[in-house]
Amino acid sequence: MTYNTLVSITALAEQLNNSHWVIFDCRFSLADSEAGGKAYRQAHIPGARYADLNRDLSSPVKSYTGRHPLPDFSSLAKQLGLWGVNNRSQVVVYDAAGGAFAGRLWWLLRSMGHERAAVLDGGLRQWQKLGLPLTTALPKVSSSHFRSYLDPKQWLSAREVEDGLATQSITLIDARTPERFQGLQEPIDPVAGHIPKALNRPFQLNLTKDGLFLPAEQLQAQFNSLTHSAPAKQIVHMCGSGVTGCHNLLAMEAAGLNGSKLYAGSWSEWIVNRNRSIQTGF
Repeated sequence: MTYNTLVSITALAEQLNNSHWVIFDCRFSLADSEAGGKAYRQAHIPGARYADLNRDLSSPVKSYTGRHPLPDFSSLAKQLGLWGVNNRSQVVVYDAAGGAFAGRLWWLLRSMGHERAAVLDGGLRQWQKLGLPLTTALPKVSSSHFRSYLDPKQWLSAREVEDGLATQSITLIDARTPERFQGLQEPIDPVAGHIPKALNRPFQLNLTKDGLFLPAEQLQAQFNSLTHSAPAKQIVHMCGSGVTGCHNLLAMEAAGLNGSKLYAGSWSEWIVNRNRSIQTGF
């Protein structure tokens, strides 16, 4: 069986010794960029490689970019091969934040044409809750070859977002908290507020209190209510830097609402150009 959105703890536990399954630990902290790597070295799911948001899943920040620019896809494809991923691999990604960071690698793989990628539903916390094994041992990796089939239509540029909003051909959903969306507080970026006409759906709403994704039918109903049943292919997701926006995109895919896209630069890129409109409140 192939998993392309979510995979259960039980399913992963049953495949821990399957060489065709490749696991990635994507833990990260915006407050401490080294925290995820440290946590990985202290304990991780057996066989997991560590993918760092800054070093592996983003390219260096420039004056005209957001905080997590898209990576160089050729370099990422080469690194995936070194990690033992090939085009037949079932990739499973996890973190300890409900998928907030793991969703980035899931989306990158899909954009590179690799559909056999899924986020571990419940992540490391649910794994630990069920008493499943952890290790400090680094995995023994045999390098492979990963061929990328990149589809640049999976994301939009700032100009395309501007044009889409002006022509009402897209519906933009912002995954940040209501406080950040409204501009009441902004702990990360230098400018507070949101893109005019954007809708707000904090990614946390996709999860139960136990950190599991809501049932598909519930997610579908909530997104349709928010967007007035706009076609999924017209939906564009964003957040602060193109990371947690992937979580809403994943939730839509898991709900059968297929084909939405990502504004990869998101808010931190949008505000680099002072000529772009911003709004506070709702």
